[in-house]
Amino acid sequence: MVKLTKIYTRSGDDGTTGLGTGKRVLKTDPRVVAYGSVDETNASLGPVLCEIAGGNNAGGQRMAVVVGAIQNDLFDVGADLCMPIEPGEDPSVMLRITAEQTAWLETVIDEFNAQLEPLTSFVLPSGTPLASSLHVARTVCRRAERDIAHLLHLEPQRTSMETMRYLNRLSDLLFVLARVANLGNGGDVLWVPGKNRARDAGAD
Repeated sequence: MVKLTKIYTRSGDDGTTGLGTGKRVLKTDPRVVAYGSVDETNASLGPVLCEIAGGNNAGGQRMAVVVGAIQNDLFDVGADLCMPIEPGEDPSVMLRITAEQTAWLETVIDEFNAQLEPLTSFVLPSGTPLASSLHVARTVCRRAERDIAHLLHLEPQRTSMETMRYLNRLSDLLFVLARVANLGNGGDVLWVPGKNRARDAGAD
């Protein structure tokens, strides 16, 4: 059980932090960067939930349940990353993200994507406030994915590949949810390649 009674400890004033194992590493350590980016992804979903609660959005109630579950899962991902895999560890003791959690994301992607028409171009990160917030969360999630990919390259035996799979699916889901958030509100804002190339040089 997690119990926090003191918020500041001063132990990080030297630029280090503790992994789940208790080992002190630099705050710029690739493992810390990876789970820090996962934390940022989680925080970026807070405004998404606020947008859902504050408006009449397509699929809002179901979306709120899904996003709330994802926030909890992202703490699992962070817990997984902050505990490097040790040879012979007991899987029943360690908190690791599971293939079932990733598979659930795929199910939810299919559920929401069934409401959408096929795309004819790339989508601009725009539209409703909810869609825009989801696109921000999506790009933060992609950065977390890149940070985990870097960590896996450096420490493949000590890092769970499932964390990468989960973040990869989550990025896709956030893209789909952003499209759903624009349903009934003008739809997707599509990229028009070269649209402004012929703009009058004197135009504002």
